[in-house]
Amino acid sequence: MLDARTIDIIKSTIPLLESANTALTEHFYRRMFRDNPELKDVFNLSHQASGRQPAALFAAVLAYAKNIDNPAVLATAVERIAHKHTGFAIQPAQYDIVGHHLLETIKELAPDAATPEVIDAWAQAYGALAGIFIGREEQIYRANESKTGGWRGTRAFVVKEKRAESGQITSFLLVPADGGAVAGYLPGQYLSLHLDAAELAHQEYRQYSLCQAPNGRDYRIAVKREPGGTGSSFLHDHVQEGDVLQLLPPAGDFFMAVTADTPVVLISGGVGQTPMRAMLDQLLRQGHPAPIHWLHACENGAQHAFGDDIRQRRQAHANLETHVWYREPAARDRPAEDFDAAGLMDLNKVKERILLPGAHYYFCGPLPFMAMVKDTLSAWGIADEQLHYEVFGPHQQL
Repeated sequence: MLDARTIDIIKSTIPLLESANTALTEHFYRRMFRDNPELKDVFNLSHQASGRQPAALFAAVLAYAKNIDNPAVLATAVERIAHKHTGFAIQPAQYDIVGHHLLETIKELAPDAATPEVIDAWAQAYGALAGIFIGREEQIYRANESKTGGWRGTRAFVVKEKRAESGQITSFLLVPADGGAVAGYLPGQYLSLHLDAAELAHQEYRQYSLCQAPNGRDYRIAVKREPGGTGSSFLHDHVQEGDVLQLLPPAGDFFMAVTADTPVVLISGGVGQTPMRAMLDQLLRQGHPAPIHWLHACENGAQHAFGDDIRQRRQAHANLETHVWYREPAARDRPAEDFDAAGLMDLNKVKERILLPGAHYYFCGPLPFMAMVKDTLSAWGIADEQLHYEVFGPHQQL
């Protein structure tokens, strides 16, 4: 527990943090990578270049300062970040490195305000937060290795199948090289890959949503080729069937948890359908009796991954309804067969079908797409606790 004086000092630095904004975290990452270049093998440098990671870290630091007297309100964020950290195999010693560079950044950017008292207060505050993360991450590590088929750290998996699902998305079926069982997971969670190859300038950790229900035998992920994406380009261009990849156990705080009488609406844009597929697969395997709605939007048929599979599932399950939007259908795309509507997804067009009592809504896709979904559903009066979403990469609030 932090004492009242420390809390007051941290709160007094909030205006300083707000005035610095992401310059604080950008400086932090520059000095950390300069002095500890080995961490370039841990952090996603693409997210550094885009500014998403500095922005996400700044939002987290500011939220912590504003809620320093009641950190329990940050429990959801802590859970999300702790799961992400386990996907990078973060260890306690690395928190010491981060803490050192954070304090040095404050001293360098605000030398007049960074009095010994302020630095001591932030050292205590950071230490308390690091302790929370270290404790929660150890719980996750232990839970993962104690599962049937579970493990800690990395484990070798063989690419059993590599299959193009669309013009941009390829799926990979992964089986354990040791022939053993694989740990279960909750539909919606992701798998972490540790990529280390001569083609890569640095070792890379990447998270990809699992796109099938757990079966104890194998994992399937689907990867979209991102322009300039280091990890996705490596997987698309260099990884072939028979190759071995190093995996960390499944993790993630975004997952489906519903009762048998809960209507479920799965909404996705582009590759955002990957966690939705795991959820749908689980619901159908379990014979979920309540209504299930699958809503998906993509560019056109050439970019529509898993389209045939979804159509087959719809025909086989009376309680599954689907609605697909193509933004710009190609001449070969068949209305009412390949897609249901042209243009951007418009939830109001299907409001009467998906506005169901007690329904839970899961959605994933590009940030503007998810913001549209959340704003629309909220405007219909759907409670926040019925809305669940996943942001690929550093988290951002919608």
